Amino acid sequence: MRRRIGSGAFATVWLAHDDHLDSLVAIKVLADNWTDDLHVRQRFIEEGRFLRKVESPHVVAVYDAGVLEDERPYLVMAYADQGTLADRLEVSGLSSAQALTVITQVGRGLEALHDRGVLHRDVKPGNVLFRTVENGRGSHVVAMLGDLGLGKAMDMSSRLTMVGGTPAYVAPEQALGEPLDPRADQFSLAALSYYLLAGRQPFDHRSLAAAEDPAPPPSMGIDNPAADAVVLRGLAKDRDDRFEDVAAFTAALVEALGGDAGEEPRAWIPVDPDLATEVRAASTAAGSTAGSAYGSTAGDSSAGRRGGGRRWPWVAAAVLTLAAGTGAGWAAERASTSEREVEDATGTIAVTVPESWTAQVDPEPWTPAGGRAQQPSIASGTREGWNSEDDPAPGVFVGILPGEKLPSRLPSHPECGPSRGPIFDERDGDDYMTTFSYDCQGLEVTVERVVRLNQNQLLWIQIRSDELGTANRVLDSVTTYGV
Repeated sequence: MRRRIGSGAFATVWLAHDDHLDSLVAIKVLADNWTDDLHVRQRFIEEGRFLRKVESPHVVAVYDAGVLEDERPYLVMAYADQGTLADRLEVSGLSSAQALTVITQVGRGLEALHDRGVLHRDVKPGNVLFRTVENGRGSHVVAMLGDLGLGKAMDMSSRLTMVGGTPAYVAPEQALGEPLDPRADQFSLAALSYYLLAGRQPFDHRSLAAAEDPAPPPSMGIDNPAADAVVLRGLAKDRDDRFEDVAAFTAALVEALGGDAGEEPRAWIPVDPDLATEVRAASTAAGSTAGSAYGSTAGDSSAGRRGGGRRWPWVAAAVLTLAAGTGAGWAAERASTSEREVEDATGTIAVTVPESWTAQVDPEPWTPAGGRAQQPSIASGTREGWNSEDDPAPGVFVGILPGEKLPSRLPSHPECGPSRGPIFDERDGDDYMTTFSYDCQGLEVTVERVVRLNQNQLLWIQIRSDELGTANRVLDSVTTYGV
């Protein structure tokens, strides 16, 4: 092991040198606090199995897998030394030729997965990794797909599974929880193509619920009607109106743009030596805008860290499952009669909680689903895993996310009994939207609240409590600074 290059809610990624391969590799190890969670452990192992099935330069390779002495599974994976597509797009856009190369290479990765009977289900910029490859023509930056945390074998896709994906890229049938086939990945690739060619996303979905019934996206406005028609067909709401497979989609787009998918431009994006430094390598291995490049491995989230942040995305159409990060957790003495104010790492958010709710505090930023920038957040609960679906416990999460208006609905909680809301209110010039769900699994109440802070920022609060009075006091104690 050379150094730790990333840490997420479910796994830690280490940079190492493989003496047999004579190259740098990324070793992804399941976090020790999830070793006994059979569901999380199984998802971690399944990701490795899916990736081991595929032999393609455009899918992140798994070289080896095993179990440590403490029974934590690990994966030895290809090291993406040139960051992610999300990293590149934060700096500048791509030319049409560069965009076409990325699209075709990602398409080849999807074809390889589909040929092996695997769906990716989460194609987006943060899951497109770049790696330097040396051959007779010199150094080339190759695009490859990573993060199969949502990957599913096609023979399992007809069974009922947790809804997941990124709202801006997910196919309607996937958002609805319907049985899937490769045309769902084609839809996501078409959404990525639209973004790369038009410079904007085809949809502005804030949740998976909004992706269930999308309106036809507008023209890309690129002065190429043929390419426009290809991408819009790939984004058809009805999967029967799309191309028969990914290969047909990419071939049609190549023809429309006058490119040659069989030739990859030499050094089409310059190799960036700075991306190999420890700071940038951490973002490469631990994740980026769309989640961890090497995958979060659990549930239908893309929980991963980028520069210390984490992703806590929406899942199951309208249900958000929080997955607290472990690296910043800390233990404290607890007294049920006292309270403590906790705040996020940036000093933007503060909330007062019972002392017993500070057994695990995570003050690090999060990256909201569909966003590309980290936002302040704070999570505090009575124990590790307090915000899990299977074994919840009292705690609170507060995070800032981009948004111009309140959502049409808040996450529902099927594990709870009756609910009250949504309740709309206004206080000190801020618009509120709140729901209360009662008789929850092992708890009295779960509270969801979204506050419109300003013209382009929202504040999201989730509280789980065994007493309604405590939940209300915590809710009213939330304070923001500088926003």
